[in-house]
This record gives sequence, structure tokens and C-alpha cells, in this order.
Amino acid sequence: MKSSQRIKTLLLVSFCTVIFFSAQAQNLEKEIDAIVSSMYSAEEPGISILVAKEGKSIYRKAFGKANLELDVSLKPENVFEIGSITKQFTAVAILMLEEQGKLTIDDEITKYIPDYPTNDKKITIHHLLNHTSGIKSYTGMASFMESARTDMTPTELIDVFKNEPMDFDPGEEFRYNNSGYILLGHIIEVITKDTYENYIEKNIFEKIGMNSSYYGSMSELIKNRASGYKQDGDKFLNADYLSLTLPYAAGSLMSTVDDLLKWQNAISANTFIKRTSLEKAINGSKLNNGEEINYGYGWGKTNIQGAKGYAHSGGIFGYTTNGIFLEKENVYVIGLTNCNCKNVGEVTMKVAATVIGKPIPDKKDAIELSIDEAKKWVGAYEFKDNVIRHIMLKDGKLFSLREGENSREFEIYQMKDGSFIFDDGTISYNFSKTADGKRQTIFKTANESFTGKGVDKAPPAERKSITVSSDILKQYVGKYELQPNFIIEITLEGNSIFAKATGQPKFELFAETETLFYLKVVPAEITFNTNDKGVIDSLILNQGGRKMPAKRIE
Repeated sequence: MKSSQRIKTLLLVSFCTVIFFSAQAQNLEKEIDAIVSSMYSAEEPGISILVAKEGKSIYRKAFGKANLELDVSLKPENVFEIGSITKQFTAVAILMLEEQGKLTIDDEITKYIPDYPTNDKKITIHHLLNHTSGIKSYTGMASFMESARTDMTPTELIDVFKNEPMDFDPGEEFRYNNSGYILLGHIIEVITKDTYENYIEKNIFEKIGMNSSYYGSMSELIKNRASGYKQDGDKFLNADYLSLTLPYAAGSLMSTVDDLLKWQNAISANTFIKRTSLEKAINGSKLNNGEEINYGYGWGKTNIQGAKGYAHSGGIFGYTTNGIFLEKENVYVIGLTNCNCKNVGEVTMKVAATVIGKPIPDKKDAIELSIDEAKKWVGAYEFKDNVIRHIMLKDGKLFSLREGENSREFEIYQMKDGSFIFDDGTISYNFSKTADGKRQTIFKTANESFTGKGVDKAPPAERKSITVSSDILKQYVGKYELQPNFIIEITLEGNSIFAKATGQPKFELFAETETLFYLKVVPAEITFNTNDKGVIDSLILNQGGRKMPAKRIE
């Protein structure tokens, strides 16, 4: 009788446990649905997204259309161009060859490409892998768009950039560089006596059953291929044509969310390379001066709500992609989209944070600002390296401003837990008072936190703008290519000019001089440049400490 009662009790406990975990899974599904559907609607190009825990899929859905003209909905089985996620495969192939004793990452590239002009600089395979070679990136050259429809062999492609001046000496800087991965693909071919395409398909795809993955082609029939799109204002257009011989080992692969889970599982299981080799790929690297950079070989370090891992994104004509793996939590999130018009990385990051139980705060959950509470924290705060941040109360709203070039005010929002978050929820302040009553704060980003001490300092004066005649402003109207598939369009409305970057809203530019303009919505500047004939031929975007040139293409 006691035994029978014990069995009934165990059955009841088991049944309740099943109900609990089933409800938990349903809640997680609803939370992820809400995150993804907030950005990808049913009638637009969309996203295929998969979440895995412990190597097994726990969420797998698609939103939006695979083909707008045929009104075909996306499904998780759809095949997408994965863009620069290709670099993971190229990097692993190189590390496989190193483990086989066929190369070392410290080899100079002239060992395999003897006629490559290095300008007497020592350029190694390591420099190609982590974007520190200084070689000119061919996708940033003005000629790239002109050749987008032209099929090229790897050596013909190398000829496009090999004689260009180097941007810096090897190892001195990190600058994302597609040319480096073109050279890596060619080195793989030189060593293996096979094409890059065949090597990847035979040694990776076939080995782990990635049966829906391909070296991309614009002519071959590929089952379940999702059509690629771009956005122009409020309408969608078919993506511009790009010969997939051009991205080559830097970005020509195609895949599905299911196949990319197989890939991540194989990486985690050390199927292709040893853990010691993987450590080099996922833990970042260093410049010549010892400065650490987040990028390793085909992956960059990431930190989401304190959870560490590695990730990579991709962008190519008509497609954007992002994959994140959080190591300790053993969570993988992969998102593939068929439009270059939205920030898929924001979605995958928010999904990953939700899955690990540390959702990124959303300003829609902010509480009404307590003016009395806000007044206590108004003032300047000094952080390490003499960084000064000002907290200001204006019209019943609280703003943050960091002193320095291109500084601007960001509204911050009060949350129930007492923190104040920025728009995207990944950056926050936590204010408090010291024992002697002085202001202090902890400033948190996705990766780090800093303590700031209250100081007496007035905020900087507001930046002043001037009026520039419409005749001068007309000269700036056009399209400027910052990088492949990323265009800044300048338009004129009345006596004001606006800038619209691919997949982003339109923002007004304010003139500080006749050629220097700044944005009020983001800390950025745009300078327009003339050629020797006095014609505007380029602009420079100054943002985040980087000066990025963009050639005028229209």
C-alpha cells in the first residue's frame, strides 16, 4: 500500500514537472516571438531564426516573405547568402591546414603567393585572419561597384587590389578587410591544389551533413533559395546583382539555420580543429603595441548581459546575418534575413539575452520620471582616463552627454529597479550617494562597467549651426558608398539637407561650416570633399572615433 502511494506521488511530481517546463517553454516562445515580430512583419522580407541550447534546437521559426513578387512566406528551410559568416569557414580551413603541418599562421604570405607586392613589409597569414594586414580592402574601392556583375577568378580579384597603397603597416591597426580573406582563400587553393569551393564542400559541408549549404551561385538552381531585397524609402526593391565570385572566401557561402547549427555544434565538439586552435580564433588578438582587439580569426568576442562568447555578422547584397554563441550557457542564436535593411544583430542579441534569463531592458517598461529623484543625480561625473559625463534635466526629461568630439545628448529612462537606461537598453546608469553624501554612478555597457565620481563642472555649450545657401547644399545631393551594400544618401528638402544610411531613418544635417555638418540624433559628423575639378566626389563620416571615407557613386 505504501509502495503504491509512493508511485502515485512520484507520478504526480513528474506530471507537475512536465507541466512546469512546458509552461516555461511556452513563455519563452512568446517572448522570442514578440522580439522578432516587432521588427519583421508578415508582409515584408523577413528572417529565419533558430535558438539552440546544449546543441539542440529550442526555437525555430521564420517571419516575413521569401519572395515578395510570388507572395511566398519564409520557412526555416530557406537558403540565404550568409555573407561574412563565410569567414568562419575560411579561418577554420586555414587552422585545419596548420594542424596538418601544411602551413603556420606566422608564415609570410609570399611563401604561397611569391609575386604579391608587400612593399617590403612582413605580412603573415595571422595578419590576414584578424584584419591587421594593412592591405587595401577591395570592397571599399570605388571600382568595386563598377565590377559587381563581373565574374572573376581569385587571381583576377587579387590583381584588383594588390598594387593599391597599404593603409598602415601590418599589425599596427585593426581595420575590417575583405581582401585579407580573398588571399586566404587563394592560399587554401595553392596548398590543397583544389578550389576553395570544393575544399569547403568536401571537408566541411559533406563531413557534417550540411546538405543545404553551398558555395553561392547566381545561375545555379538552389532549392529553397530566399530572394534578396533592399529598401528604398518606404518600398522594397530586388537586391542589386552581385557575382558571387567576388565575395569568394570572404563572403560567398549560402546556408540555412539548421545547417549553421550543425556547424556550431561541430565547432563546439572540436570536429574540425583542436580546442587550442579554436582558442586562437575566438579569443581576440593583439596589435603590435600589445593592445587587445576583440577580433580573432573569423569570430569576434561578445558579451551579452555578462554572458561571454563569440559571434560574427554578415552583410551582402540583399541579405544580413548574425550568429552568436554563449559558451558557459551553451546557447546558440542564428538569424538569417533576406533584406539588407534592418539590424538583425539587435534581434539576435535580444533573443540571446532573453534565453539566458537576462533580458535586455526596454524603454517601453520605463516608469514615469521622478523629478525629485532625477534632480539628485544632475551634474558631472568623472570616470577613468578623464572621461566626463554630464547628467542634465530638461523639460521633465533626463539626458546624458559625454564630453568630447561629436558629443550629443541621449535621453535616459528610469526603470523600476532604480537604474536609468539608454534607448537600446544595453547601456545604463546606477546612481547612488557615498557615505559622505557625494554623488557617484556605475555606468554599464554590454561588456564593461565603470565607476564615475561626482564633480563640479558645467556642461559644454551647445553646438552652433550656420545657414548655408541651397545652391551650395545642392552640390552635396547624391549617393555615397561607405562600404558594399551600405550607402549614405544625401537629399535636399527646402533649405535643409538630410542623410539616410541603408536600413536607417533619415536624419537632418546641421552645418557648422559650408563643408562640415553634424547630426543631433547621433554623435557624428560628415565632411564633404571636392576633387581637383571642384566637384564633390566623396564624404567622410566621423563617428565613434573613426573617420570613414565614402565615394560618391551617383
